[in-house]
Amino acid sequence: MAFLFKRPRSPYWHAGFIDKNGKRRNASTRVTGRKDAQKIADSYEEAANKVRTAKQVRDVISALHKEITGEDIPAQSFRIYSQTWLTTKEPEVSKSTQVAYRNAVAKFTVFLGAKADEDMTSITPGVVTQFRNQEAKTLAPKTVNQEMKCLRMLFKAARRDRVISEDPSEFVNATKKAKSGARRPFTTEELQRVLAVADDEWKSLIRLGLYTGQRLGDLVALTWQNVDLQRAELRLTTQKTGKSLILPLPAHLLNRLKMQVGENALAGHVHPSAYEVWKRSGKTSTLSNQFIDLLAKAGLREKKSHQKLAHAPGRGVGSSTGGLSFHCLRHTAVSMMKDAGIPEAAVMELVGHDSEQMSAHYTHVGQDALKKAAESLPVL
Repeated sequence: MAFLFKRPRSPYWHAGFIDKNGKRRNASTRVTGRKDAQKIADSYEEAANKVRTAKQVRDVISALHKEITGEDIPAQSFRIYSQTWLTTKEPEVSKSTQVAYRNAVAKFTVFLGAKADEDMTSITPGVVTQFRNQEAKTLAPKTVNQEMKCLRMLFKAARRDRVISEDPSEFVNATKKAKSGARRPFTTEELQRVLAVADDEWKSLIRLGLYTGQRLGDLVALTWQNVDLQRAELRLTTQKTGKSLILPLPAHLLNRLKMQVGENALAGHVHPSAYEVWKRSGKTSTLSNQFIDLLAKAGLREKKSHQKLAHAPGRGVGSSTGGLSFHCLRHTAVSMMKDAGIPEAAVMELVGHDSEQMSAHYTHVGQDALKKAAESLPVL
């Protein structure tokens, strides 16, 4: 029979019992009444000496919990709880993050199969590890780790809501990131080769990427209301950092934008076709792949299929990720401005700081300095 004892400075009774392997186990009953504590201790001993499924153990504990407290322990399936969690997160995160959360949850739900409709307590660390390993066979480590981060947030919330008592993802490690070469800037000749094979919309995106140093997602989301043609300025708030920027437009880029504005275009997006692609998924991955295809067409990267194959490693798995990409335009802008002798503070202000710490490190930079920085770049 299980016995009770108390620990110093704890108001609760603790249970002592022997499991089926003859090993002594101790566990807090989390109650202060001796009679109720004895019932819990006996149930612990019974569960420890019989082969039970997670559901059977939960049924015993749930019945005991209701007998003592008069309340049911909430029980939910992963399918139901995950949808509630996703709805809760919608007003808290950006559209692209919502898409990432939904994709990760959907993939894990498919992986679980029938278990997705069982009590969440049936999901073990082993199940989460199996999912991680399966994803690692076809996806880059960064993508796998992003999916795992989403699941950890979900299970942490489930534990907070007392739907589960143990988080099955807590001690599942992230996948090891593959070593990659550092990103490098474009040369002027390489940029000219890419522009030569790009359509008008991609030419605009490439030039804006170079002369403003902004990310692809921010440039795709631009409307003509962000472009002040009179003051020759671009005004935007970055999606990643939430930093508001007012960026000067070099004269040659301003002239191209004026030519780009059509009738009734001032109310629309600067790059409508790219925006429609981005809007459908909420991610820039498709557009990034289009740019990589342009690089391949210009002879700067190998032509690769973007289709995911069951037997093939994911993009970035086992290969260098240091090749040219749209983000390299940001590095190009920084490198060229520094080579032209532009002060680092002006360079960092133009491309936008990635952190409050970085922003605080640099002094205020005037628009004249920013204009000089932007005009230091070569005309393409």
